[in-house]
Amino acid sequence: MNPTHTSFLVLFLCIVLSSCIKRNPNKQIEQRILKENTIKNNIEFTYPIQKQVYVPIYSDIYNKTKDHRFQLTATLSIRNISPKDSLFLENVDYYDTQGNFVRAYIKKPIYLKPLESIEYVIEEKDTIGGSGANFLINWGAHREINPLFQGIMVGVLGQQGFAFTTEGTTVLNMDEF
Repeated sequence: MNPTHTSFLVLFLCIVLSSCIKRNPNKQIEQRILKENTIKNNIEFTYPIQKQVYVPIYSDIYNKTKDHRFQLTATLSIRNISPKDSLFLENVDYYDTQGNFVRAYIKKPIYLKPLESIEYVIEEKDTIGGSGANFLINWGAHREINPLFQGIMVGVLGQQGFAFTTEGTTVLNMDEF
């Protein structure tokens, strides 16, 4: 094969292989929100309304016995359901079954515009959280709003698919202190 044909073949293979890369649209949305909606100045996180929410996440569940665990993909969905006001997030922290801090999903406070949402995915292969994993989220707002915090778990066992949700619950009203 002559050098021209070899160069053409290499270029063709690069184009074909690069077009096969799967892009995760949710990751792109998350990155856009983190880039555009990060609160840039280092002001103190103080809002008239401030709360802490606990969201249970099941990254695995028991199947038949305590010795058989089934891995799940879990999604934390944070939705600002206010059509007028922004939702400010100070932290989105993930904890394992023993209550040990695992990771922070935001480095600086961010905000969600009215009706904007963001999701964080715990992949099926990520087993560090265990069956009692959870998120703690500190949030604030200028007025009383009612954001929606949900955990969505999905899995497939054989030919059976299943999904279930959990709801976040307020554990601390920080604006009362």
